[in-house]
Amino acid sequence: MKSAFNKKYFTDLKKLKWAHNLKGLKKMPPIVLSRHDETDYIHSYGENSPFFAGLAHNEILGTRCRKCKTKFATPRLSCLQCGTDCNWFLLPKTGRIHSWTKCYFGGESFLKETPYFLILVEFKGVNSLLLSRLKGVKDEKHVEINMEVEAHFSKKPKYEITDLWFEKK
Repeated sequence: MKSAFNKKYFTDLKKLKWAHNLKGLKKMPPIVLSRHDETDYIHSYGENSPFFAGLAHNEILGTRCRKCKTKFATPRLSCLQCGTDCNWFLLPKTGRIHSWTKCYFGGESFLKETPYFLILVEFKGVNSLLLSRLKGVKDEKHVEINMEVEAHFSKKPKYEITDLWFEKK
């Protein structure tokens, strides 16, 4: 199978320079390797299935504890605080960046987008964060903590987490 990457992005390990004094390591470019990894997966979302069905219908679902009312952006079937069952609720489609990182390597789903940004989205009144992609931003100079972002959904959902991403509002 041919790699989806252009060979110019791969690291020539024979030319890789090591900074023995460790000071030059911050300037070291990312190591990019090619390896074949292909398999078929059969996976059940189980009780988290409503979250993925929601994404296919342009909705983000979180859960709320029935007893202590803790709200989770990443769905939990039982509360991490008190152990009580949780109920589903709709999350807002806008939030703020709590934290972010630029990824230079990713799984097959992200090869065409590499490098890409991952963000932790903070929603008003929700006690946890949601990990997602940030699209529409080419350079880290345009990504900021507390930046307002808006949810976007795949027009052809695959019932996967990649059906959801955020863009600068």
